[in-house]
Amino acid sequence: MDLHSLAVVLQAALSPNPDERKAAEDSLNQYQYTPQHLVRLLQITVDGNCDMAVRQAASIHFKNFIAKNWSPHDPQELSKILPSEKDLVRQNILVFIAQVPPLLRAQLGECLKTIIHSDYPEQWPSLLQWVKHSLQDQQVYGVLFVLRILSRKYEFKSDDERTPVYLIVEETFPHLLSIFNGLVQIVHPSLEVADLMKLICKIFWSSIYLEIPKQLFDPNVFNAWMVLFLNVLERPVPLEGQPVDPELRKSWGWWKVKKWTVHILNRLYTRFGDLKLQNPENRAFAQMFQKNYAGKILECHLNLLNVIRVGGYLPDRVTNLILQYLSNSVSKTTMYNLLQPRLDVVLFEIIFPLMCFSDNDQKLWDEDPHEYVRKGYDIIEDLYSPRTAAMDFVSELVRKRGKENLQKFILFIVEIFKRYDEAIVEYKPYRQKDGALLAIGALCDKLKQTEPYKSELERMLVQHVFPEFSSPSGHLRAKAAWVAGQYAHINFSDPNNFRKALHSVVAGMRDPELPVRVDSVFALRSFVEACKDLSEIRPILPQLLDEFFKLMNEVENEDLVFTLETIVDKFGEEMAPYALGLCQNLAAAFWKCMNTAEAEDDSEDPGALAAVGCLRAISTILESVSRLPNLFVHIEPTMLPIMRRMLTTDGQEVFEEVLEIVSYMTFFSPTISPDMWSLWPLMMEALADWAIDFFPSTYMYRTSSFQSQ
Repeated sequence: MDLHSLAVVLQAALSPNPDERKAAEDSLNQYQYTPQHLVRLLQITVDGNCDMAVRQAASIHFKNFIAKNWSPHDPQELSKILPSEKDLVRQNILVFIAQVPPLLRAQLGECLKTIIHSDYPEQWPSLLQWVKHSLQDQQVYGVLFVLRILSRKYEFKSDDERTPVYLIVEETFPHLLSIFNGLVQIVHPSLEVADLMKLICKIFWSSIYLEIPKQLFDPNVFNAWMVLFLNVLERPVPLEGQPVDPELRKSWGWWKVKKWTVHILNRLYTRFGDLKLQNPENRAFAQMFQKNYAGKILECHLNLLNVIRVGGYLPDRVTNLILQYLSNSVSKTTMYNLLQPRLDVVLFEIIFPLMCFSDNDQKLWDEDPHEYVRKGYDIIEDLYSPRTAAMDFVSELVRKRGKENLQKFILFIVEIFKRYDEAIVEYKPYRQKDGALLAIGALCDKLKQTEPYKSELERMLVQHVFPEFSSPSGHLRAKAAWVAGQYAHINFSDPNNFRKALHSVVAGMRDPELPVRVDSVFALRSFVEACKDLSEIRPILPQLLDEFFKLMNEVENEDLVFTLETIVDKFGEEMAPYALGLCQNLAAAFWKCMNTAEAEDDSEDPGALAAVGCLRAISTILESVSRLPNLFVHIEPTMLPIMRRMLTTDGQEVFEEVLEIVSYMTFFSPTISPDMWSLWPLMMEALADWAIDFFPSTYMYRTSSFQSQ
């Protein structure tokens, strides 16, 4: 198929007419392995005279073909791309990657990543020399883009696989330093300058992530880089051109430069500048870093944080990273001494306000409570959350420097409680009270161990937490449930106080606000674990389970299932009357979670994690009723569709959990039904093909009950 014909077919593949589109796709599949097809796709992608939609279609086909065929997974399989075509692609992709629009550059970048990971350095030794030579040209964006992909190949490699990165650093870093220095000197830099600086920062990050290359141990070389990074850190971000929209603003080029600079300096400080973590040969570098740079970085970070105090803008991720740096500084005497003169301002005027309920929180609570819940319980979100970093800083401060700071911080919190109690309803500082409760919850481990606070915890809960169960403010009702859960294990001198907290948390499961219901369920887990007299919970068990499944229909979260597991584990055989209903509800929740995860094609999706939790909870139920074998006969029809589907490659993500359910269903059931026997060939097929690692001896022992019956 010649170039013109291929362009016509690509255009037809975009047709709204399904028949025309199908015919075009069939034609592309038919000709994909013909000589020059791959090269022609690249030609169309980079042809500025061609329609952009067609160029984009060509780039996607080009990327997908390279991902599938450039490096066969089976070493014995011959490549479907001729060596001569590979050479042409390697030569031309470097030339054009900077010239195409960003939309197409992203596709070509993925292609280049595949090629570099497969071919460099063995099949593409000339790449580094091309990079080195091109860094001396005026148009450097393309070569920096390529160098970023090249350096990233070694970002997470172990020491014995990182040898090529040292040559990359030796050949390119002197040129990068010169380019970076020139960019920093520009008085009124454009946004394009920010893009170049960001790429250089990312290249530097990839090169030092696991180990500092020996070239940077030279004090003069390292100092030259640090001078530039500190310059970037200190320089105010241009006000002109900043997007108004918060989502666009945090991704704006100059804030990205600031973020990556903070990333690098934090990494140098925590991994290479900490004397306690270093082997003997790196101690000199750590001492030099602590002496010459750590304090300067701290000063810059404090100045950046001050922007928040005066009402300015700082992206959440930058704030989070800066607070991580401060947390790591608390335990180091010299750094703490530098921090101490400004500590009260940082603690009370920056850290604490970050812990309080905000306008953005209220907006999300009102407009998308499901997203509010997701963000509140998402570990990945914690990496970006200023609030989480603020909590971590307070916890680290009282843990390492509690003698000087715990009392004054608690007195500050008590003063907030007092102002809240004394204010009339219309003027109560609800958001500050929310932050104070968050602080009390975050410090629970320290307060449980430290007098005089340890003796006052029950009174504090009764006086300042329990009243918020009926607060007119939903976020305070949620926070009250969370704090109560943090302290559920303390020794209550008055059992009525434990009982009141438990029943308030249970009532919270019926709250009209979703986040309150979710926080109440999570708090309930702590109360169930702490409950010494199950008669407190036994009468309301059916009601609890009913509320659970209502909530599971609304929210896909593995922590919900953990609470259910705790209840099942605590009550054991008493769960028998509910076992069938529980399994049916959990099976329905499992299918819902799996469908959500498949639709979003993301194994890290909360739905996927919750699906695993559902299966674990089912296993806990089966174990709790293991001495009642006749129950298994009734549960089996609910579990069979899950076992049958998930014992194939469709269930690789949950295979271990499914095997455990199979083991319970065969080991404890009075007989093995013909339907259960039908699973045996599926297991043997999986074992022979791909699932050997999922068959430890315990499962082999239990599944041997197939053979013994």
